[in-house]
Amino acid sequence: MSVGPAPKRHARALSPETLVVSLLMAALSAVICMQIISRIGITPNTSIIGAILAMGLARIPLGYLARFRSLERQNLVQTMASAGGFAAANLGLLSVAILYLLGKPEMVVPMLVGAAIAGVLDLFLVYRIFDSDLYPASNAWPPGVATAQAIFAGDEGGHKAMRLVQGVVVGAIGTHFRLPMAGIGIVFIANVFAMGSLGVGLVLRGYSTQLFGLDIGKTYIAHGFMIGAGLVALAQAIAIILRGRKPAAAASASEVPERGPTVSPETVRRATLEHFGLFVLGAVVLALVSGIWSQMSVGQLVVWTLWAAFAALVSTMLVGLAAMHSGWFPAFAITVIFLTLGLFMGIPAVPLALLTGFVACTGPVFADMGYDLKTGWLLRGRCADLAYELEGRREQLIAELVGVLVAMVMVGLFMKMHFALDQLPPISRVYASTVQAVANPAIARELLLWAIPGALLQAAGGPGRAMGILFATGLLIKNPIYGIGVLVALVARLAFGTKWMEIREAGLIAGDGLYGFFSAVARTFF
Repeated sequence: MSVGPAPKRHARALSPETLVVSLLMAALSAVICMQIISRIGITPNTSIIGAILAMGLARIPLGYLARFRSLERQNLVQTMASAGGFAAANLGLLSVAILYLLGKPEMVVPMLVGAAIAGVLDLFLVYRIFDSDLYPASNAWPPGVATAQAIFAGDEGGHKAMRLVQGVVVGAIGTHFRLPMAGIGIVFIANVFAMGSLGVGLVLRGYSTQLFGLDIGKTYIAHGFMIGAGLVALAQAIAIILRGRKPAAAASASEVPERGPTVSPETVRRATLEHFGLFVLGAVVLALVSGIWSQMSVGQLVVWTLWAAFAALVSTMLVGLAAMHSGWFPAFAITVIFLTLGLFMGIPAVPLALLTGFVACTGPVFADMGYDLKTGWLLRGRCADLAYELEGRREQLIAELVGVLVAMVMVGLFMKMHFALDQLPPISRVYASTVQAVANPAIARELLLWAIPGALLQAAGGPGRAMGILFATGLLIKNPIYGIGVLVALVARLAFGTKWMEIREAGLIAGDGLYGFFSAVARTFF
């Protein structure tokens, strides 16, 4: 009797050889990213840093380290490293700083608990709905593609490695001269319509004073646009979940998967409803541990809890759409919108600050894990072996979960140092000042007025392009040079195609990320 080949087993995230290195990377990434977001106001993507470190370890002539020649083990290391850095900066420190700046140090630990709850819930949500009709693995997820290309090139060497090195060198040099090399690289991976919308939005925001005689950044035009686009995107997502309809546009011809989505519409529908309930429970826990339940009436507490859960879920899904299509995740902008709406609902300052921190802790984790799952999906052969792919996703979930928990521990250990030195994220200062603002009826009218074109553009582009979401993202961010780079790269892509940029585009993203990371470290510590 013949016996078939044994099923392929994925490397384990908790195996000693993987876990020790990953824990060290996650902890180091957390400390560095906390410093960087405090000093610079941004958080670098540490996925590529983790991948390069793992590739370097694999080439050290020691028997123990030779195990890191496994691409899947390199994927687990970079997954845990990126989770540690992103979560420490964008979840933990960012959220606790809001309460500290409001003069409520007794609320800092409860907020850290709320941040951990929000982050963990987000991890399980993206794990459950990744590679569905709503969030296909075959879509762009550009940073994930770049990390996978870097790992492939490092493993295979030769022509691929040379093209990657070329891209890295050009990306680093261009970034030194403040050119948007990551954006240029992403254009050759992502959807043309999505990136075009982002680029136009960035240019209009950056040059609005010259073009229109007003600074869009000092108005609520962009916020209104995002509200309208977000509502339509939410309706489109519901339609996909209920009807199983796929988004209209795929990322590119090279991104065609071996099989259809592995997550059914029924699973997405169940996961979405269950996570709304879990976000409600998370908000209740936050209300209890912080003590704000005693500061509000029953009616106010119900409104606060439901609004916190709704905002967390919708913010997550909108940030996920933007991240999937463009590599950008406008978590800050979307959180400000829910914060502003909370002002009009009459939510008191401290409960509103806790709600803001809770909502702000959802989107970044979704985006980060989405990128890492995309990397793993490519490294595992685009789901050629379903059992192997699903096992790999489970191991990545474990790695990401450990990374987030390490991040929360590091925030707990180092946040008092940041408070004492006044090293706090600039975004937290914006949140804290906005929480204390007064609702203005004129703002409400402006939001409603500009929600209309946002809704129309999102409806016209459809869910597969997210044109309204990304145009609004561009309007919310002041970075015109990035917009110009995106539009120029789009012209080059339409004129010459994408083949000449294959692997080089990943190198541009990696070079931008590497230069940005190490220059940020230098500016922070030296």
